[in-house]
Amino acid sequence: MKIVCPHCFALNNVPKKESYKKANCGKCKQSLLDTKPIELTNANFDEVIVNSEISVIVDFWAPWCGPCKMMAPNFERAATQFPLKALFAKVNTENEQNLGARFGIRSIPTIIVFKNGREVERVSGALDINSLVSLASKHSN
Repeated sequence: MKIVCPHCFALNNVPKKESYKKANCGKCKQSLLDTKPIELTNANFDEVIVNSEISVIVDFWAPWCGPCKMMAPNFERAATQFPLKALFAKVNTENEQNLGARFGIRSIPTIIVFKNGREVERVSGALDINSLVSLASKHSN
């Protein structure tokens, strides 16, 4: 399956397995198992969404948003449960206003799940850890 490196955004082919002990990027050699949510911008958004064969779960947020700040630790904790099963990403709508407009983000936080380059689910409002894990489980490979 095609995996976008969370460090250098290079495309990697990884065999599909139930679990992984080790998987490193062929370009930068860093771990593909790193689950820290990546920052998406206008420059890399389409490349990541289109090239990922795993689901990409995107949190559209802003630094001034209280519920966004409250949800951020839950989003990071949920991400740790899905190495090479789902890619967690964040879009700062304050910096990337065109992405917010492109996807019709009217309230934040809004989580959009992309699969095979297409939006498959959208949830507005802060989610707790269980809701985030459930959402990711529903769409993970």
